[in-house]
Amino acid sequence: MLKAAVFDDEFIVTEGLKKMIDWSKYGIELVGTAENGTAALSLFEECKPDIIFTDIRMPGIDGLQLVERILSRAPETQCIVFSGFNEFEYVKRAIQLGVVDYLEKPITISMIEDAINKILEKIGEQRMISSLKMKWESSQYELLQKATLDLVQVGSEVLPKWKEHFGEGSDQIIAVTVIAASSEEFLIHDNPSYRVVSIRNGSEYLHFVFHYNNDIDDLWNQLLFLPEEISYHVGSGQTYFLISDLSKSYKEALEALKYGSFLEKNGWTRYENVGSNTNLPGEALEQGEEIIFYIRTGNKQGLLQQVELFANELGAENLNREIAEREILKLVYLAMEVAKETGGDILKIKQSNYLPHVEIKEKKTKEEMLNWLCSQMEMIMNWTLDVRDTTKHAAVEKAIVYMKRNMNRDLTLQEVAEHVGMNATYFSVLFKEEMGLSYIKYVTKLRIDRAKALLKEGNKVSVVSEKVGYHSYRHFSDIFKKHTGVKPSEYKDSV
Repeated sequence: MLKAAVFDDEFIVTEGLKKMIDWSKYGIELVGTAENGTAALSLFEECKPDIIFTDIRMPGIDGLQLVERILSRAPETQCIVFSGFNEFEYVKRAIQLGVVDYLEKPITISMIEDAINKILEKIGEQRMISSLKMKWESSQYELLQKATLDLVQVGSEVLPKWKEHFGEGSDQIIAVTVIAASSEEFLIHDNPSYRVVSIRNGSEYLHFVFHYNNDIDDLWNQLLFLPEEISYHVGSGQTYFLISDLSKSYKEALEALKYGSFLEKNGWTRYENVGSNTNLPGEALEQGEEIIFYIRTGNKQGLLQQVELFANELGAENLNREIAEREILKLVYLAMEVAKETGGDILKIKQSNYLPHVEIKEKKTKEEMLNWLCSQMEMIMNWTLDVRDTTKHAAVEKAIVYMKRNMNRDLTLQEVAEHVGMNATYFSVLFKEEMGLSYIKYVTKLRIDRAKALLKEGNKVSVVSEKVGYHSYRHFSDIFKKHTGVKPSEYKDSV
């Protein structure tokens, strides 16, 4: 409901308009009256009416001064003035101020009702225009959001189109930064030094920050002083000085967000703290890959040797604590990811929750950190071996039953591993440990043994080939001869 107020120093006018006009019929509530300009201004400040009826001549602040002050504070207010003096200068001044109507006293009910209808019509037009403007702005922003995603996914070829949607200010951009969050609760406050385009993309909430100057402290301060009790993750990419590098910052922000989420570390994670380290020696990187290989293959002795080599390489480098800590944690968490291939809950490796990123902070020197690394890797290896021992037999047994039932078709390692709920690489290692043969060799053995039995029963070679999963007769014949020394037809004739 709209609100209205009447200001006039004549009691008969204010009381008459209060009682003689059915305000509710027009969807209006009369919130008050005042007999002088000072009281009228106070009433306006308190009630914020949408419509003002005011006399020009009042004690204190006159009507035109009052209208001027009101419209300077709330330009959308609809004002109607009336006066007993039909003076051109008053009318001219009222029109300049932007009043809706100028009524000459004595005021009649029909005059007020006509003025109200005029106001309602104008308010309706303004609301329609405002609604259309909002829809247009929303549509334009959606186009900008799409163009921004295209810019990071397609590249510079869509830059002209993106600039068109970005509009004024696109040529003033000197740097770009991308922030990714796991929750819509995180917002970046507006700032004259940058413009933000925010987009929800799947489960991520992306904020593309386009800087107009080199001062990015305000942005970082918003991240640095995030409330401690937040329950979401925020990842930031690096700031780049070419719009064409927006995709780099975008990928970095997602990686930082993913890393922070994996660590269950609420708050801000910078890509600089998790990104690639060009200072790390190549030997250490290679040894890191070897460590992962030994965990997968269950080679504890090989693992411990490689961890020691990795620690020696890392210790010999003049790396600051942040880089050393980051690389050690990356290796530990990568080892944990490999350990998760067992299907067990690696986070329950200790009695309490296992939080390496907390434990490493307690180490004061690089030597302590490296000793801690060795102990963690051995602990993860021991846990992995224990889980393997308890799950290996049942998983392989289940796999063999499935393989025997489906040997008449192409049967991949990935399919069988998924059937038993394991990572394919991990399953292949377990299978060889348990059966003494690789997956491929065992499948081949199953098929050849089954082919022998079918040939003994008198089945045609072509039929046997299909039943054991070889849909090329020649390929079946070659494989069969390689494993038995004779062709399928010769084997059939010999039994």
